[in-house]
Amino acid sequence: MFKTLLLCSFLLTLCTSVSRANASDYAYYGFEPDIVTNYVAVKKKMGYVRLTVELMVAGDDLSIVEHHAPLLRDAIINIIGQQSEAKVKSIKGRAEILLQCEEQVKELLIKETGKPLIKKLLFTQWLDN
Repeated sequence: MFKTLLLCSFLLTLCTSVSRANASDYAYYGFEPDIVTNYVAVKKKMGYVRLTVELMVAGDDLSIVEHHAPLLRDAIINIIGQQSEAKVKSIKGRAEILLQCEEQVKELLIKETGKPLIKKLLFTQWLDN
């Protein structure tokens, strides 16, 4: 019993240290200032979204992503600007927009650098009217 407990403890420690090593290899690039853009509104009022976007990047590639930030920001703004009000205001729609933005950012980075460079795109704050 004691040997099994000791083995489980060792394996848990090993798994935790491996995941920590991998997590420390990444950095986050945040677009400053927050992205504010319009979307296609149904009513006569203007619809807008304010969001905070973070890119999960391998630590070595952070400066490259930072160099291409204006291009990536423009792509995100263009994608959101084409969305319907229903999509912007629904949780499922936001998830679809997030995936679309992530795919576009990766495509642009592949075109510019030959590699996707980002691991994940995150919306850390989303405010819409």
